[in-house]
Amino acid sequence: GTATTEAGEFWEIYKLDVVTIPTNLPITRKDAEDLVYKTKRDKYRAVIEEIKKLKEAGRPVLVGTTSVEVSELLGKMLTFEKIPHNVLNAKQHAREAQIVAEAGMPGAVTIATNMAGRGTDIKLGPGVKEAGGLAIIGTERHESRRVDRQLRGRAGRQGDPGTSQFFVSLEDDLMRMFGSDRIAALMDRMGYKEGEVIQHSMITRSIERAQKKVEENNFGIRKRLLEYDDVMNKQRTVIYTRRNHALFGERLAIDTDNSFYEVAENLVTTHRATDDYEAFKLDVIKNFAIDTVISEDEFQKGNVQEISEKLYGEAVANYHRRTNEVVTGTYPVIKKIFEEQGQHIENISIPFTDGRRGLHVLAPLRKVVETEGRETISALERSITLNLIDDAWKEHLRAMDDLKQSVQSAVYEQKDPLLIYKFEAFELFKQMSAENSKEIVSFLCKAGIPGQQAEEEAQITEGHEEKTDMSRMRASHQDPDAGNGHGAPQQGPARREEYAPAMDEPKQEPVRVGPKVGRNDPCPCGSGKKFKNCHGKDQ
Repeated sequence: GTATTEAGEFWEIYKLDVVTIPTNLPITRKDAEDLVYKTKRDKYRAVIEEIKKLKEAGRPVLVGTTSVEVSELLGKMLTFEKIPHNVLNAKQHAREAQIVAEAGMPGAVTIATNMAGRGTDIKLGPGVKEAGGLAIIGTERHESRRVDRQLRGRAGRQGDPGTSQFFVSLEDDLMRMFGSDRIAALMDRMGYKEGEVIQHSMITRSIERAQKKVEENNFGIRKRLLEYDDVMNKQRTVIYTRRNHALFGERLAIDTDNSFYEVAENLVTTHRATDDYEAFKLDVIKNFAIDTVISEDEFQKGNVQEISEKLYGEAVANYHRRTNEVVTGTYPVIKKIFEEQGQHIENISIPFTDGRRGLHVLAPLRKVVETEGRETISALERSITLNLIDDAWKEHLRAMDDLKQSVQSAVYEQKDPLLIYKFEAFELFKQMSAENSKEIVSFLCKAGIPGQQAEEEAQITEGHEEKTDMSRMRASHQDPDAGNGHGAPQQGPARREEYAPAMDEPKQEPVRVGPKVGRNDPCPCGSGKKFKNCHGKDQ
């Protein structure tokens, strides 16, 4: 019944109707018009006097307050008047059931914040129905009519008798917001003295109109926040869809393939706009670890889509070549471990590095052997995708929070902050997604087992599948060699993949001068050629 005041909000935001369910028995409770006093002092004095009268009549009294401070103030006043009472608020949650159980006894006085003890029927003691039932006293009108109705609804349950009365002063926060000065002037002109009261339906209706204005204002604030959150929620859906593909293995190969094409297309489009072929070649080496066969003339005059597809084909072919080398190098070692210890080992931990960062990949031993090592690459793709998506999404959330704060100043330019937020959020998300694809592709194209072939057997170790320990995630993230701490959250009992995120990479790194590469050494770009035949041919 109290949701009817918010029916408009339920429909506008959730497209849900509010239907009032009829009471089981007719309501016999009497709801009196508000009593309006000039000052809070007069109001509280009148409340104490009303409690005395009701207690003498043998009726239980429930006094509702809008705050813990007011409930404690009234408690002190009743103590001064030597009136036995109970105070029910957040500080007495342990005694709440006992206090509510005693609240319906003859002459019982209970002071409660409007929210305390809700959902519990106050059972009337012997002789209370004949005396008039439970009496509800509200010491102040709440900003929401719904909360006031909930307070009234404590009395008159299942056809029981009862009364409700609100005491209001012109010094109350709600009254001061909406025209208490006009009512005060009216009381002065009509000759009202200290302690006298106004009781009129017009006053009660004006208070309810003031409550309605506050409700509409609060609804507007909530609706605005929801519109901001909708922007984030759409982005969250995209990210978590991709994350679930990686977590459960569904469509992961398609997402990885799309990342390769997206990076290739971005490189071609970006550098064609500036007509910088040298920068294009360097970025291809940086992201795909290949020296592209696309000539300068082809790059400058060819069709953008055709160049993108050609670059994508080169990158994918190189990636497959490198993964085949990894599988060929690791499979014999893994097979040997399976044959010797397969009965005791369920998972293995395989280290990968792209030359700057390290990652321990956990893979099921039996499945790796059954797929002749291909599961190793699937586990790598899954782990690096999860790791980098999580890192990128956390940074993006921080950026979105900063953006939400910064766009608020747009009102000074007579612009809608929400529209600017939507536009900027889209650009941020697009940039984050592109950078995330670049990082995933870059790692995959350069990933390999660290160290020499002879050391592989020592580096491929047993991996224990453990439950995610949230307290260890930070330490695991900071230390790439800190055991097999796994950062992927468990989702679903049927299939769980865990990995050790040894991604200790700062956002901005200083320029480092590496050791000089010999002419007959392999080229650092990962092309497989000797340095003198690759990037060292012009030196």
